[in-house]
Amino acid sequence: MFTFAAMAKFEQYTPTGKSDTRSGFGAGLLELGNENEQVVALCADLTGSLKMGDFKKAFPDRFFQVGIAEANMIGLAAGLTIGGKIPFTGTFANFSTGRVYDQIRQSVAYSHKNVKICASHAGITLGEDGATHQILEDIGMMKMLPGMTVVVPCDYTQTKLATKAIAELDGPCYLRFGRPKWPIFTAEDQNFEIGKAQVLAEGNDVTIIACGHLVWKAIEAAKVLEEKGISVELINMHTIKPLDDEAIIKSVQKTGCVITCEEHNILGGLGESVSRVLSMHYPAPQEFIATKDTFGESGTPDQLMDKYGLSTEAIVAAGERVVGRKK
Repeated sequence: MFTFAAMAKFEQYTPTGKSDTRSGFGAGLLELGNENEQVVALCADLTGSLKMGDFKKAFPDRFFQVGIAEANMIGLAAGLTIGGKIPFTGTFANFSTGRVYDQIRQSVAYSHKNVKICASHAGITLGEDGATHQILEDIGMMKMLPGMTVVVPCDYTQTKLATKAIAELDGPCYLRFGRPKWPIFTAEDQNFEIGKAQVLAEGNDVTIIACGHLVWKAIEAAKVLEEKGISVELINMHTIKPLDDEAIIKSVQKTGCVITCEEHNILGGLGESVSRVLSMHYPAPQEFIATKDTFGESGTPDQLMDKYGLSTEAIVAAGERVVGRKK
């Protein structure tokens, strides 16, 4: 049954505006440049798209435009770490991973180099550029590399904070963000800690665990489910690796079921990581909001999220199904 108390759970996440998460990366990188002279940036001919222009203007001696040569960019970044630099590489997610996986594996991950691989235009919300650019398998590729941290923030503010936080890590990191303007709903003073999930709302009937753009969709869906009398516990799992196992187990022990939501293939992403934790510690019904082992296509972000089952309505339907599966 609908109650105003239930809806109040989500009032603090009312959007303050819209901005693309890539702009959060650009803002965070600029602040890092002012705070730490060891931070350098490399870009593969996409300075404007990655919002790295302000860093380039402020620190021209610490910015390296490598051109359309992503493999070379990763090699250069790995070499720069030997001299104590903290390199941030920037290009589209498809080129940041699929095009240069060998270089990342051999030159960065294997030797545990302190390279920050920053990837924009991830997932199907890239939109009209189509399947060749809409990588949906990158989280899986990167999380399987030993020692690689994987972070997927949810809005402009959190992307800015995540960009600054990964500079403090000793070792390789993959930071994934997107192209479209998206609601800004997290606070500047939020407690952002890599590897620690954020419980956005507590509930008793179903756990929803989301990352990236799907966190906002999950908030929208949670409001609808609350109106239907289903109490939602909502978790922003901004770090895919290391995963916050404790937060997952604690929540699902209370609710008895879970939905995972990600802008990624159902194979290899957040959902499978959560399944592994639950199969080992607390088996429970799970529904997956993710693309179903498919490539994308050209279209607007909203059209594609609807077609590929990543919409608010799809999460609501999954919530009703998974609650009905509980014994």
